[in-house]
Amino acid sequence: MKVKAFDKRKCKTSVWLLLVFFLAQNLYSQEKDRGYLTGSLDVNANVFIKDSSINAFGLPQYERQFFGGESWLNLQYNIGTLTAGIRYDMFINSNLRNPNDSYSGQGIGRWYMKKSFDKLDIQAGYIYDQIGSGIIYRSYETRPLFIDNSLLGASVNYKFSDRFNIKGFAGKQKDAFDIYQGTIKGLNSELYNSFGEENPLTLLTGIGFIHKTISDDAMERVVNSLKSYLPVDRFGPVYNSYAYSLYNTLSYKAVTWYLEGALKSRDIFYNPDAPKLEPNGASTFGKYEFKRGSVLYSSLSFSLGNLSMTLEGKRTENFNFRIDPNLRLLRGYISYIPPMNRQNTYRLPARYAPFTQELSEQAFQIDAKYRWSKKFQTNLNVSAINTLKNVKLYREIYFENTFKPNTNWNFTFGVQNVQYNQNIYEQKPDAGIVKTIVPFTDILYKISNKKSIRWEAQYMSTQQDFGSWLYSLIEVGLAPSWIFETSIMYNVDPKRTLVGAIKPEKILYPTLGVTYSKDVNRLQIKYVKQVEGIVCSGGICRLEPAFSGVRFTLSSQL
Repeated sequence: MKVKAFDKRKCKTSVWLLLVFFLAQNLYSQEKDRGYLTGSLDVNANVFIKDSSINAFGLPQYERQFFGGESWLNLQYNIGTLTAGIRYDMFINSNLRNPNDSYSGQGIGRWYMKKSFDKLDIQAGYIYDQIGSGIIYRSYETRPLFIDNSLLGASVNYKFSDRFNIKGFAGKQKDAFDIYQGTIKGLNSELYNSFGEENPLTLLTGIGFIHKTISDDAMERVVNSLKSYLPVDRFGPVYNSYAYSLYNTLSYKAVTWYLEGALKSRDIFYNPDAPKLEPNGASTFGKYEFKRGSVLYSSLSFSLGNLSMTLEGKRTENFNFRIDPNLRLLRGYISYIPPMNRQNTYRLPARYAPFTQELSEQAFQIDAKYRWSKKFQTNLNVSAINTLKNVKLYREIYFENTFKPNTNWNFTFGVQNVQYNQNIYEQKPDAGIVKTIVPFTDILYKISNKKSIRWEAQYMSTQQDFGSWLYSLIEVGLAPSWIFETSIMYNVDPKRTLVGAIKPEKILYPTLGVTYSKDVNRLQIKYVKQVEGIVCSGGICRLEPAFSGVRFTLSSQL
């Protein structure tokens, strides 16, 4: 896709405007209202070590570059009701944007200014924001997946009172160091009400509106594709589309109920599963469609004594809402549809994670916790995800117990059962449903106030994909500075034959690492062998290839 080239002169102009603004504010500020500067530095560095035994080869980093990394330097200045900031991003042979390729680039990744005037708040620059739960609009950053879809534009929020406000914004969506040429405009209003004095019933009601206009270049690509379609699959494309949402949060004592409904006008999107008729009479899959979309989402949380529970439900239909209908994978999303599964942290329970199906999905989730005593607690999570045609996508039953007999010991043990449609989630034809059972345990022993040791053990039993796995981790903590860890992931009953292998092989994937923390600085270095698999962050997922090499991370607050 063609996008407007990154203009370094405009970038320098923006930086100078920020500096001039800082200086002007300092000159006019009173002695007691001096500004202060804060910031952070984050660095990732990878050394790639070729290993054909796990399919870690063939990419530029393994074949000739051997090194790749990313860094982000963020600076923020505050003075009175003014906040301004700038972020410098750098990517060198990075596999973050595309795990199967190499990307390099550097420049100003973000700049912004915020100012409050009594009841009026204004923002300009690269803006992060959302409406409701994000279903019709969310601009945010998720670095592990190279998501940074901030809005380059302006936002105005007027607070009529402590209970009522209206917000409007407009701009263009960020694409690395470029900008997509389509435009986004939005309105959002929220009203807060409270009834009663003791144990009041509260309502937070909101309404949102988004208007999207795609670019001439995007429209030209759509039209050129439609010319090759037979009349039965053609439609008249339009530049503009709209999305609306109405949401409400009701709270009373220990009960919270959230409900949101969203509608999208007829919009152009690409459906990879839609059948398309070819001139020879055959039928293939994948075509542009022009349809309305909808999402209905609700969550109910309550607490009754030792029992706390959350119930969630969601129905999604044709809600692929992007700044450009030609974009694929994780690029150009305007909306964010909440996931409907547990966000697992243990290695094997997190191996098969579903991501939202914005074209066809109906799902529910139940999460319950019961505290038997101060020492013992049980957690049960059940989730089920289907298409609107009742094709099974995902099932999970997760059962976990935590036992803490005293201040020195903490035991966690449980089991997970998953059914995962690998054909749909990973686009692997004839892969079918992966069925797993994963028992796991996590034991923490505090030797003293400054010394601890933690052991994880997990086993995955499955006859699909790579087959069964064993995972074990030992972590030693020496407070306040050091953490040492070593882990292994072993394919004990392999089912898949790797490239170049004659038959499935039992392969060991080791990790060895150390973490050092001092004041506001944290450094970590690891030797890693990692199997191909799904990587998720906040319910957004993608398939990543195997990795072999050394990883270094640095995080520092300035």
